[in-house]
Amino acid sequence: MRFLRAVVIIAVILGGLFVGADRWAVGYAENRLADRIQARQGLAGSAEVDIHGFPFLTQALSHDLDQVDVTLKGVEATADGRKTRLTRLDAAFHGVKLNGDYSGGTARRAEGTAFVSYADLTEASQTGVTVAYGGTPGKVKVTARLEFLGQSLTRSVVSTIALADAPSGKGKIVRVHADEVPGEGIPGIERVVRKKTDFDRSIDGGLPSGLQLSTLTSDEQGVHLSLSGTDVVLAGQ
Repeated sequence: MRFLRAVVIIAVILGGLFVGADRWAVGYAENRLADRIQARQGLAGSAEVDIHGFPFLTQALSHDLDQVDVTLKGVEATADGRKTRLTRLDAAFHGVKLNGDYSGGTARRAEGTAFVSYADLTEASQTGVTVAYGGTPGKVKVTARLEFLGQSLTRSVVSTIALADAPSGKGKIVRVHADEVPGEGIPGIERVVRKKTDFDRSIDGGLPSGLQLSTLTSDEQGVHLSLSGTDVVLAGQ
């Protein structure tokens, strides 16, 4: 009995040490991976990583992780000299194959959601334009200051915000297009207003490689996007 008791005590101690070492290792790996992702994406904000599964050490030794959840804040994409900022991106990466040096990996598949506040959407629009909720899902209110026939005017339009195919044929863009333009019967006014209120913005360049936009809607808080992809690059050199 004394022998069995000693064996049990030793097993408990070793088990506790293993669990402690495993939790320390996963915490270290999460921090390192977050740093890699932040550097790769050029984040203006932060990156948080949560590695699922126990034990972590056996997953790490095999270079295969079951699931990695990532939260990114302040993701910026630059297209045509303009920056479009994703306020927040939450993504789950499944079946992650780690690089040989553990600097990152590639997920078999991934899905997630992104959020763009109206403040960030305003920053991504034209100069002198503000964007707000349009009253119903999928609609935004765009208010623009413009010059027409020597006069300074302010016009507000309700616009549809949706995903459209990128001109390159690869990926999606966010498109804002006015449903109607006030005073459009005045010759030339519609062109002047739409030049301010209508715009396309690409954000694919700010996403992890392989992650694509799939759906978009808007509500009182801002614009919500769904994303998915296969062979998605999580991080790396």
